[in-house]
Amino acid sequence: LTVIGVTGSVGKSSTKEVIASVLAGKFGTYRSPGNLNNEIGLPLSLLELGETTEIAVLEMGGAYATGELALLASIAKPRIAVVTNVHAVHLERMGSIEAIAETKAELVDAVPADGFAVLNGDDQRVRAMASRCAGRVLTYGLDEANDIRATKVETEALEGTSFWLHVEGEERFHVKVPLVGGHAVELALAAIAVGHGLGMYIAEMLEGFKDPAIQIRLLVLPGPGGSRIIDDTYNASTPSMLSALGLLASLKPRRAIAVLGDMRELGDLAEDEHRVIGRRAGQVADHVVTYGTLARLIGEEASTIGRGVDGDPPSVTSFDLDQREELVAFLLGELREGDVVLLKGSRGLRMEEMVFALRADIDAEPGSQSDLAPTPQR
Repeated sequence: LTVIGVTGSVGKSSTKEVIASVLAGKFGTYRSPGNLNNEIGLPLSLLELGETTEIAVLEMGGAYATGELALLASIAKPRIAVVTNVHAVHLERMGSIEAIAETKAELVDAVPADGFAVLNGDDQRVRAMASRCAGRVLTYGLDEANDIRATKVETEALEGTSFWLHVEGEERFHVKVPLVGGHAVELALAAIAVGHGLGMYIAEMLEGFKDPAIQIRLLVLPGPGGSRIIDDTYNASTPSMLSALGLLASLKPRRAIAVLGDMRELGDLAEDEHRVIGRRAGQVADHVVTYGTLARLIGEEASTIGRGVDGDPPSVTSFDLDQREELVAFLLGELREGDVVLLKGSRGLRMEEMVFALRADIDAEPGSQSDLAPTPQR
């Protein structure tokens, strides 16, 4: 059995899902369900391994304290470590971004001499972990120094993402993957790096990307009145917010509506980070709807940004956290055919309940599903 541990500040679950789908074409592959990634969920995942399992792709958290990933690694004993990125997420728990990086690096420390680490080489804190790996290191990203890298990236909205793939400086392949959003290339490159390290051919890996069971966390769903919903409600950090807003812009809707909630656990960076999101939202959205006290800063900043030919700022509507029903009612009265609405905020806001409410009538219809993947059971 080969265990692959996947960690990072953003994108752990999505990366795990894509890696597992790519490897499943050649190996008997298990993936940990949902986000069972802590000292309770990880052992539960290990209990589900079958006799025919050759590879287990396991998400590993590390959001609470230094030593947490070392503990998880001692339980799962990964031969392969994947680190997606290090960002200012969970700062109120961890204290500093350096502490976050140190915790994520514990997974790399656990790699044996016959294993390997797959590191996001575009993230300098992650690249620096290479010196701590006892085995081989494969880096991925857009930078020319990476082992697995992409050039000439083109986003084709809901059709996916295409790019030229370079493997260890030599081979070049034109690749198209059915992944959307700003992190699509990172997801694909991480999975390809793992497959390459395990000796898979490019053609074998590309077959895995065709797997309709790939369920990335970001979903585009039919919405009320002929609209579409970008459901990225699981969690929120500055990079993932910017990525989701990038997708909203790429879909070129009749109207782009961004419903953005508080980003929690940012500590002293909270005001600045929310204003960063506000500036981007002001550039891409026709209407910005905020949910929560911190999110009001997004609206304030967005209202100062001119967009489009006329240079007018987006309209802004703000709701408090005790006004979820009012926010949903507002959207139901607002959404029209051709609109795309993005919903995103921290996990504790339970913004997925807004998606359920917006789709209540649609979900009652037989055969209703996502534009990209089967609608997961909630």
